[in-house]
Amino acid sequence: MYRRRDDRRGQMIGDITNDLRRYSVDAQQVGHAFAGMHGLNATDLQALFAVMDAELLGDPITPGRLGERLDLSSGSVTALIDRLERAGHIRRDRDTVDRRKVFLRYADQGAALARSFFAPLGRRTDEVMARFSDGELEVVHRFMAEMVVSMREHRDAVRAARGEPSRRAAASDLAAPERAAE
Repeated sequence: MYRRRDDRRGQMIGDITNDLRRYSVDAQQVGHAFAGMHGLNATDLQALFAVMDAELLGDPITPGRLGERLDLSSGSVTALIDRLERAGHIRRDRDTVDRRKVFLRYADQGAALARSFFAPLGRRTDEVMARFSDGELEVVHRFMAEMVVSMREHRDAVRAARGEPSRRAAASDLAAPERAAE
């Protein structure tokens, strides 16, 4: 993606870019392995990650926001949620204040499957992060949050250039890295 440069900064940028690409490809392969083991497709997996991210942020996702995030029609989202709910991966919970509002959450069975599969990766990640100081991790976190925003902006530009109608809420997409940085 980047041409090799002779200067130190250029080499570092090239190395980081290649590392990000390799990490992304490997993470996709791990995710696809989990999906394959549990009869999930790529969209199912994206939905599960969206549900998990929302729960981790303390802001559970609604079916409408899930559709926006995945750029799916309401009919497709309903079929997706029904499929994941039947398989025991997610559950629908009614809002205690507004009973018309539904939140999607990881079901106990789905969470147990994910924990079992991803626990070794979590331990490896913890081991790597333990080798960095708090200050170094702060820089890495800021870098990754900004890279997420950059990638999402590029994704949106590609969709717009292709004339794809967007059903996503850009604000909810961009809020995730900002909230994670707090």
